[in-house]
Amino acid sequence: MAVVVSLEERNRPARADLSDLLALTAEDMAAVNTLILARMQSPVALIPQLAGHLIAAGGKRLRPMLTVASARLCGYQGARHHRLAAAVEFIHTATLLHDDVVDESDLRRGLATANAVWGNKPSVLVGDFLFARAFELMVADGSLRVLDILSRASAVITEGEVMQLVTANDVATSEGAYLEVIKSKTAALFAAACRIGAVIADRPRAEEEALDEYGRNLGIVYQLVDDALDYSADQAKLGKTVGDDFKEGKITLPTILAYLRGDEEERAFWRRTLEELHQEPGDLERAIQLMRRHGALEDTILRARHYGAMARDALGVFAEGREKRALVDVVDFCIERGH
Repeated sequence: MAVVVSLEERNRPARADLSDLLALTAEDMAAVNTLILARMQSPVALIPQLAGHLIAAGGKRLRPMLTVASARLCGYQGARHHRLAAAVEFIHTATLLHDDVVDESDLRRGLATANAVWGNKPSVLVGDFLFARAFELMVADGSLRVLDILSRASAVITEGEVMQLVTANDVATSEGAYLEVIKSKTAALFAAACRIGAVIADRPRAEEEALDEYGRNLGIVYQLVDDALDYSADQAKLGKTVGDDFKEGKITLPTILAYLRGDEEERAFWRRTLEELHQEPGDLERAIQLMRRHGALEDTILRARHYGAMARDALGVFAEGREKRALVDVVDFCIERGH
């Protein structure tokens, strides 16, 4: 795969943090967080208790921040983006609750997952509640265009999760099939979160599409790096158990590349550990060793840089300014986090 690296990118020092985005969106995100905490309330006590375990515990709130920053980039002056950013966060949180049940995960953001604390059934049902809250916020906004964008994204996310189930434990999964999964399950919400900023600002379709393209490529970057970090990160920094993907037999780009580049003995190892889920002590360490031997982790990050360059290029239609610089810095953050 060719890697697009602009001269501007080569000469500009990486900003591997979100400081500008956080400062830019601080006032708006305070309103968004207030709305999130209010809308997750319910007379059924377990709902806010379980939802709050994930929502109020923290997280970067990256997706709603992208909605706020995109709206500001497009010159929006109202308050609709608060409600829609909250809807984006509810969609994201609902998918996390469901994902943790499907993946049988025990740790997220350094804390026990909701399903580990309360069980699978409450986690699934509270995820459904949060989806419903998201759609209430979309309907209250009153824009059929926004409703169409976010509802389509919600459907695509679910399709991506089902596609991932289909490819689970199949070491013959192609890189193309893997990319289709992450474009759906991760990148679709990034794209929608950014696009609606242009919609509510009533900007030209070209700007809508530019923000969609930026968000979509950023989402691919985010997932590629996340999948590499599962085999290479400090667990305390990552906030989830390192090696979870391996334990679950999840097929990600590092495993695809290592399998394709390995000899028959190595491929037999991948089939045993990922397809048959017959894992022995030391297998995770060997998996990481094989990935490093064949450059699978490095090339996964290289792919991320390729999509990062496309995300930056998509912002070319917008004038230079604080908002654009903050969105460009997000790309660097997503690539460099954990490294």
